[in-house]
Amino acid sequence: MLLLTTACIFTACQKDDTDFSAYINGDSSDDSDTSTTSTIYIVYNGTSVSVTGDTKGYVSTSGADVTVNTGTDTDSLLLVLSGSTSDGSLLVYREKKYGIQLNGVSITNADGPAINNQCGKSLYMEVSSGTTNTLTDGSAYDETVSYQQKGALFSEGQIYFSGSGSLSVTGNYKHAIACDDYIVVNGSPTINASTSTGNGIKVNDGIWINSGTIDISVSSEAGRGIKCDSVVVITGGDITISTTGDDVYDTDEADYSSAACIKCDYPFTMTGGTLTMTSSGDGGKGLNCDGAVTVSGGTFSAITTGGNDNSKPKAVKGDGITVSGGTFYAKVNKSWACDNGVDSDTPADRITIVGSPSTQSVAKKLVNIIYD
Repeated sequence: MLLLTTACIFTACQKDDTDFSAYINGDSSDDSDTSTTSTIYIVYNGTSVSVTGDTKGYVSTSGADVTVNTGTDTDSLLLVLSGSTSDGSLLVYREKKYGIQLNGVSITNADGPAINNQCGKSLYMEVSSGTTNTLTDGSAYDETVSYQQKGALFSEGQIYFSGSGSLSVTGNYKHAIACDDYIVVNGSPTINASTSTGNGIKVNDGIWINSGTIDISVSSEAGRGIKCDSVVVITGGDITISTTGDDVYDTDEADYSSAACIKCDYPFTMTGGTLTMTSSGDGGKGLNCDGAVTVSGGTFSAITTGGNDNSKPKAVKGDGITVSGGTFYAKVNKSWACDNGVDSDTPADRITIVGSPSTQSVAKKLVNIIYD
């Protein structure tokens, strides 16, 4: 069942249209009913906005709060955002996939997400080259609304990140980035996600990082850099994740819950790129995976420096840990660097090494493996 679920998720991810330029031009191959493109420019200006290109009356505004509702229209839609507001937002209702182009925009919303995508289909978010973009939520949300809101950037549907600009997302109430579907990172965007109240990235159905630069900083107790209810797949990119929060007692689980740079419920796979994880809180973990951990390429590093007063810190924890390529480094001050679920006091029993690495050092608190 696990393999079938993972295969279905991966197939869906592969089949979806990842060509942002083709989509916004209205010639996506799997959207035969899409013939025209509606490009709407939204410019934030303090407490107001200016909107151009809205020929169909999709957009309504209240101060700098913008709502886009396309109903059942199937035209290809691109929203181009720019300007700045300290009291604004973007809320989108739509039944078809669409694009958002971040073109030098700064949005702070005091009582909810900066961007709230209520479309269950794909959201193509292009971070325009040469631009700096920021999204920030408030420390309290308006809980009287009928729609979900889980982070400074929230999406009901999949998010495809692309482009080569910079995006900084700060979560002050819950998460920085939250997605109820899956996330794919393509192109070369720089994405910074930080929070002191939740997770850096919270995603339900998997995350695929193929390229780009991602920097995640989480200081909340038991906070996770990436919290994924499904698979985590890294094929490229430069990813840095740090957590500093201590563990907390979970009354529902009757156990302590600890911070982790990555916490995933299904397999973790890395074939390329660079992943650097540091966790300094009590009981903190680098990678905490309920499925198999497989590293066959790239540079993987997980370091924990926290104590073990209530829970045991681990650099890598998984249902089986296999390394067959790349560079793998795991280090702790307390407990085991690698924990694959095997009850053994022999460090070599805690990890499976395939092939012949040029460097192989396996001890309780330090594991270092390098393939040429």
